[in-house]
Amino acid sequence: MNLVKIGIVEDEVIIADDIQILLTGLGYKCLRPCGKYDKAIAMLKNEQPDLVILDINLGGEKDGIDIAKYIRLNMDIPFIFLTANGDQATVERAKLTRPNAYLIKPFSKSDLYSALEIALYNYNDSGPHQNKVANIDRGQKILKNSLFVKDGDYFHKVLFDDILYLSSEHVYIELHTAQRKFLIRGNLQEYLDTLDSDHFFRVHRSYVVNISRIEKINSTTIIVGGQEIPIARNNRESLLSMLNIR
Repeated sequence: MNLVKIGIVEDEVIIADDIQILLTGLGYKCLRPCGKYDKAIAMLKNEQPDLVILDINLGGEKDGIDIAKYIRLNMDIPFIFLTANGDQATVERAKLTRPNAYLIKPFSKSDLYSALEIALYNYNDSGPHQNKVANIDRGQKILKNSLFVKDGDYFHKVLFDDILYLSSEHVYIELHTAQRKFLIRGNLQEYLDTLDSDHFFRVHRSYVVNISRIEKINSTTIIVGGQEIPIARNNRESLLSMLNIR
């Protein structure tokens, strides 16, 4: 699976380069930045990015808001406005295009990361889209029997067999192994779709377990890695069948 591909529309070269460096360091794939309306439209048509960061002021007749209008009319991807102008008139004009996030210069690395992750999550969680971006792409690379989980500056290899269970709360997933816990932004169902369905089962809306690591089970709960996990009533029979419990 490919990393999320991000387009950058910014007419200040130094800022555009800084954004590209930050995003690459965060594990995203960046397209070559462009600073004019025509080049931005060509990039959108030719490269088909998964998300676009748009500077509002581009120093030409058409600006980032005009590009946002083009996206809304012709594409189905999220975009973030980036601008030094936080005045009410600019915000009101930008708001009409329904941006997925809005960043004010200067911004920090954490500001940029949060805006991207929230924009992508809300986009993925808002219903069907023509070009859905899988949350798993942003922080994880998938192999046959393992996955790489981004934590800090490194991607950590986690074998499927080492996963005890996954739990979900709001926009976060906790991936538990016997050795440690990883905290990841994402959608539990999309994460489950990347795992081996013969070995991982969603026992509850907030929990996915590795079936081979189940230690105990009764009518309402299971024990995995010493942790008590609830079983939803509707999922109990399917789980028992997978475990060959009659």
